[in-house]
Amino acid sequence: MHREQAPTPDPLTPLPRIAAFLHVVRILLGYGRHLADTIGHRAAAPGFAAIAACFGTANLTLIVARLHRGLLRAAALERVLLAGAAGGRDLSPTLLPWCPRRVLNQQVGREPGAIGRPAQETECAAPHAPTRAPYSAGSCPDAATTHARALTHSLGPDDPANFHTPTLEQLEAQVRRRPLGRTIVDICLDLAVVPGLCTGAFWNDLFDVARCHGGSIARLVQERWHREQAFSREQETHPTPGQNNWSNQGRAAIRQVLGFFIGEDPVAPAAAATGPP
Repeated sequence: MHREQAPTPDPLTPLPRIAAFLHVVRILLGYGRHLADTIGHRAAAPGFAAIAACFGTANLTLIVARLHRGLLRAAALERVLLAGAAGGRDLSPTLLPWCPRRVLNQQVGREPGAIGRPAQETECAAPHAPTRAPYSAGSCPDAATTHARALTHSLGPDDPANFHTPTLEQLEAQVRRRPLGRTIVDICLDLAVVPGLCTGAFWNDLFDVARCHGGSIARLVQERWHREQAFSREQETHPTPGQNNWSNQGRAAIRQVLGFFIGEDPVAPAAAATGPP
């Protein structure tokens, strides 16, 4: 007599926070890999400036370098999360007043054996108001963060040679010694993920896991502004043909350029026109 095979239980079912975090990380990985694979075709298409502005440059060498580093960061984070899941350890969110109940899961205090360092151990408290600079005078970033931030701001569109990409092992070690939300923010910076490129549902999920695990959304917003300004200056001196009016792109135009929003299945770019028919 034939018996139906019982469905394989999801090993992450008892670990709701780590499952939610992995969901966000894997969407970012899928998007980053897709963009890295298609960036050459997309760069030749009209409207590419809407994507390039999120990187702060139209320099493909620098964009590809940032994508590669973001993918390594995401892979390192995935490895840490899977290692924690294998040991049956769920995440312990930073208990902050803005964390939604579905993220906190109505549990108070740091659980024994939970993975992910609490924000108060390694960085200053996140600002309540978005007007406050995420790293103002008197803040306490560690030396590695200070170096990485200085490197990011010193890079110009014509200076990709100075771009630094740590190894996967170095990034995994970094993930383990600081709040996981900071790594999510760094991944978003490397992959140039901004709210306008995401579905509303995915951005809400990303926002929650970042802020409730020690990440600074204010830093992400501030860096986006810096990159738009840098891209505007670059276009004034080295304009990219066919990329006018990049700053006026709405969501309809973004969908036309990208083909999808992050959180949806990626769509391959349309073939770029090579000349008059």
